[in-house]
Amino acid sequence: MLQQSKNIKKIILAFLLCAPLSFMFAQKTQKVDIQSGYLEIRPDFPDAAIWTREANAQVYIVHEGIEMWCDQAYVYMKDNFVKAFGNVRITQGDTMTLNSKYAEYNGNTQFAFVSGDVILKEPNTTLTTDTLYFDRIKQQGFYRTGGKVVDTASVLTSRIGRYYAETKKYQFLSNVVVTNPEYVINTNQLDFYTETGNAYLYGPSTIVSKTSTVFCERGFYDTRKDYGYFMKNARIDYDQRSVYGDSLYFDRKTSFASATNNIKVLDTLNKSLVKGHYAEVYREKDSVFITKRAVAITVRDNDSIYVHADTLRITGKPDHRILRGFYDARIYKSDMSGKSDSIYVNEKMGITKMITHPILWSGESQMTGDTIHLLTNKVTEKLDSLKVFKNAFLIQKDSLGFNQVKGEILIGLFTDNELDTIHINRNTEVIFYTRNDKDELVGINHTQSSAIQITLEEEEIQTIRFLRTVDGKLYPESQFPENARILRGFEWRGEERLLSKQDLFKGKPIPILPKITGIPLPDLEEEFFKEIPAKDLIIPEASQLLPKNLQNDPKDFKPLSKEDEDNTEKDKKEANQKNKIEKIE
Repeated sequence: MLQQSKNIKKIILAFLLCAPLSFMFAQKTQKVDIQSGYLEIRPDFPDAAIWTREANAQVYIVHEGIEMWCDQAYVYMKDNFVKAFGNVRITQGDTMTLNSKYAEYNGNTQFAFVSGDVILKEPNTTLTTDTLYFDRIKQQGFYRTGGKVVDTASVLTSRIGRYYAETKKYQFLSNVVVTNPEYVINTNQLDFYTETGNAYLYGPSTIVSKTSTVFCERGFYDTRKDYGYFMKNARIDYDQRSVYGDSLYFDRKTSFASATNNIKVLDTLNKSLVKGHYAEVYREKDSVFITKRAVAITVRDNDSIYVHADTLRITGKPDHRILRGFYDARIYKSDMSGKSDSIYVNEKMGITKMITHPILWSGESQMTGDTIHLLTNKVTEKLDSLKVFKNAFLIQKDSLGFNQVKGEILIGLFTDNELDTIHINRNTEVIFYTRNDKDELVGINHTQSSAIQITLEEEEIQTIRFLRTVDGKLYPESQFPENARILRGFEWRGEERLLSKQDLFKGKPIPILPKITGIPLPDLEEEFFKEIPAKDLIIPEASQLLPKNLQNDPKDFKPLSKEDEDNTEKDKKEANQKNKIEKIE
C-alpha cells in the first residue's frame, strides 16, 4: 500500500513538472487555480487533468474572484478551460450564486456556460432556467430558452432574459409575464431592478387584476409597493369606467388613480365622457374629480349635453351617478345653453339643477331666476320640463326692443326636446311687442296678471294667455314711453349665450399644463454576444458549445427602439374604446 501511494505521488509530480509554466504562474491572463480535489490522469483525455471530489469535499476551483465547486472537473491547462460536472456551484463575492448540473468556464475570456437545472441566486431574486451564459467581463448573464425569476413579491417569466450584475437589473424580452397574487403583467419588454422591485414596461403592456386593467406602451410599476405610473396610449379600465391621460398614476392599495393632461374618463354604461387636464379617481368611493377645463359629455336622445365647470365631481354607483360642478358652471346642448355658479345632475332622477345666478337660453328665450331645474323623461331620455324658482324672468329680443315676462315661478314644457309651452305664476308682468301676420307692429302690451301661459313655435313666442288679469293694456308704440319698456329686474345677457361647445371655455384662460418628462427608452446596449463570424470564433475543442450558440440569433426578440415603438400596432380593444369616445364627443 505504501509503495502504491508513492507511485501515485510520482505520477502527480511528473504531471505537474510537465505542465506549462503559464499554468503555474499568473501572467497577463491569470490561470485557473485548482485548490482541492483528487487528481487523475487518464490516457483517453491526454489534454486534461481530471479532478474528482474527495470523500468530504468537492473539487474547489478559483479564478480572479470567482469560486467553483463541483463533483468532477476536467481542466484543460493549455486552453485555460474547465468543464465541471455534478452539483456545480459558482459564486462571485457574497452576492451571486450559480448552481447547475454542468458548467464550462474559459479562464482566458472569463466566459461561463451552465446547463441543467440552472439556478442563479442573488439577495432578492432567484432565476431558474435550462441554460445560461455568463460574461464576467461584462458582468452579464443571458438566457434564451425561457426563464423564471422569483422575487419577494412576484414571479417573472420570459423567453429571453439578460441579467446585469453591476446594476442588479434583469431585462426580460419576449412573452414577459409577471404574476402576483393581486395582478398579472403582460408585456413585450420589462426591465426589473432586483434591489427595489421596480419594473419598467416598454411596448404594449397590460396589468390585469380583479378590479382593474391598466394598458400602456410605456410604464413604471413598483411590484412591492403596488403603485405605478403609465404613459403613451395609457388607460385604466374599471367595471364600467375607463380613464385616459398623457400620464396616469395608479395606487392599487388605496384604489386611487390620477390622470394628467388630456384626460378622458369614459362611462360606457351611462354613455358619458368627462374631459379635462387633471383627474382623480377613487374606485371604492365611485368618485371622480376633474379640473382644468373640465367638461362632462352625456348622450341623450342622440344629442350630446356638455357640462363644464372649474371643478367637476362625479360620485355614485354606475346606475346612480351624480355630477356636481363648482364655480362658473356652463351647460350646452344643440338647442339650449346656460350658466350658473354651480350645477347638480342626478342621472337616475333625471334632474339637472342650476344653482345661484342661473341663466338658461332655449332657442331665443333667455330665462333667469334664483334656481333653475331641468327634468328629463327617464324612459325616453328627452327633456320633459324646466322650472325656474323665484324671480323668474323670460326675455326674447324683438327688433324694436325686448319681449319680457316676469313672475315668481316659471314652468316650461318640452315636446321632442323643444320648448313649446311656458307657464308663469304669481305676480306676473308682461311687456310684449304684438305683431300681425305680416310681422307689422300692432302695439306694445303691458299687462299684470296672477298667471300667464305662453306658447312658442320654432323658438318664437306665438301667443300669450293671461289668467285673472289684474291690469293691462295694448299701447300704440308712440304712446308707450321708452323708459317704461324695461321691467324691474331686467338684465339682457345675450352676449354671454353659448352658441357652440367651444363657448364653454369662452373668456377663460388656457390652463398651463405641467410638462411630463415621461419614461425614456433604455439606452441601446451592444448585444450580448460579440458580432464575430462563426469561422473566427475561438472555442476550446473540448467545449460542448457550437459557433451558433455564441452568436446573436436574428430571430431573438431585441429591445424596443424608438422606431419600433412608433410602428407598434395598437390593440383592437383600445381602438374600440376610442371609437366610443368619438361617438360621444
